[in-house]
Amino acid sequence: MIITIPWLKEHLKTKAKESEIIDQLTNIGLEVEGIKENSGEMGKFKIAKVLKAEKHPNADKLKVCDVTIGGKEILKVVCGAPNAREGLITIYAPPGAVIPKTNFELKVAKIRGIESKGMLCSESELNLSDESDGIVELKNKEKEVGKSYFKNKSEKAIDISITPNRADCLGIRGIARDLSSAGVGKLIQTKRKKIKQNTKHLIKTSIIKESNQGCDILEAAILKILPIRKALIGLKKN
Repeated sequence: MIITIPWLKEHLKTKAKESEIIDQLTNIGLEVEGIKENSGEMGKFKIAKVLKAEKHPNADKLKVCDVTIGGKEILKVVCGAPNAREGLITIYAPPGAVIPKTNFELKVAKIRGIESKGMLCSESELNLSDESDGIVELKNKEKEVGKSYFKNKSEKAIDISITPNRADCLGIRGIARDLSSAGVGKLIQTKRKKIKQNTKHLIKTSIIKESNQGCDILEAAILKILPIRKALIGLKKN
């Protein structure tokens, strides 16, 4: 698991120095395997908003995104991430930026006939984690569109060894919670979002909230299995 201190501080309110945090991680069983500097001008990586995402006319798995980093200019970026969509707040790397993971310098390029100015980044490409299935999704950052994502041009990436019994620390939230329990800081509470649902519940349920209840979130789902006869409709005989 790879983290950075600014990313950690989005979940943990602390005045502890970087060296103190690193020492405490090892003390609580989250061994720090290594620390490395992200190369390149990290100030070039901007918080951006996807205004529109359409299917690439010449490629099934690519999308052409209209991206803004503030101001009037709309940037065209070709992206292959499945989660690229309208309204997404993410991290944009302009031409001239050097991708930390590969040390590759971006240039304006045509991808399947469409000019792409820069790229939208995954956590893996920024050395933030091993997550590479999609681009970064930032929450509650719309007011920061246009600002640099990395506060410092040179950002340290902390590589933590997670043992099989600590799956709760495979995410930044779990690491922040552990450090909070160790007295390093205070865990920042996340805002709960209410989900509106129009579907009528077929099963009547009730939740009894008791004092000092340990579980503060309860989720449920109903899976409706179609009869085999209906599920096979549309299949053609050989």
